[in-house]
Amino acid sequence: MSDPVADITSFEAMRHMMVQSQLRANAVNDPRVVTAMDRVAREHFVPAAMQRLAYRDTAVPIGNGRSMNLPVATGKLLTAAEVRATDHVLLIGACGGYTAAVLAELATSVVAVESDPDLVAHARAALAQGKIELIEGPLDKGHAAGAPYDLLVIDGAIEALPETLASQVIPGGRVVTGLVERGVTRLASGHVISGGFGLTAFADVDCVRLPGFVRPRGFSF
Repeated sequence: MSDPVADITSFEAMRHMMVQSQLRANAVNDPRVVTAMDRVAREHFVPAAMQRLAYRDTAVPIGNGRSMNLPVATGKLLTAAEVRATDHVLLIGACGGYTAAVLAELATSVVAVESDPDLVAHARAALAQGKIELIEGPLDKGHAAGAPYDLLVIDGAIEALPETLASQVIPGGRVVTGLVERGVTRLASGHVISGGFGLTAFADVDCVRLPGFVRPRGFSF
């Protein structure tokens, strides 16, 4: 039988090691992001059988073909997002709720969208719901009823950003996402502008791919 106190201590040690060896070593240097990721217990947001893998620098399988994003990918996205305490955030790809919990440490409110019913159930059990509204639905549709948002965070890689999501962000609002380009995943950031949006890739980083996003024929980034 495992010792709960020893387990807690072990997870805390792994979390602090993640911060030092994965985040700080890879230019995740926003102090608020680092503090939030050092505070939120990542192991609570994965299946029990995967908890010992929660702090590894790889994607963690969480069921039904889905995986939790790598800590460094999420950390870099949130650093690039420049999250403000006043932000109303739309998160796409909530998975088990981890990134929603981190964002709740940084922003005033978070709408987190997840399409997988099992992951939604896990997230509901793991999250403190005060600042977070969890929505079950297609990832590429977002949640227009909660718009407008100051910031759109897509915690995974997509082939193209749908106008449906961009239109839910205020003009001048920020977007961070993973992108799949020629089989390689990159991280990108940008702003919504009148009549569209602009994104610029800023890092080649392994990033989980999210379902439901298909690049339109003839699209080029």
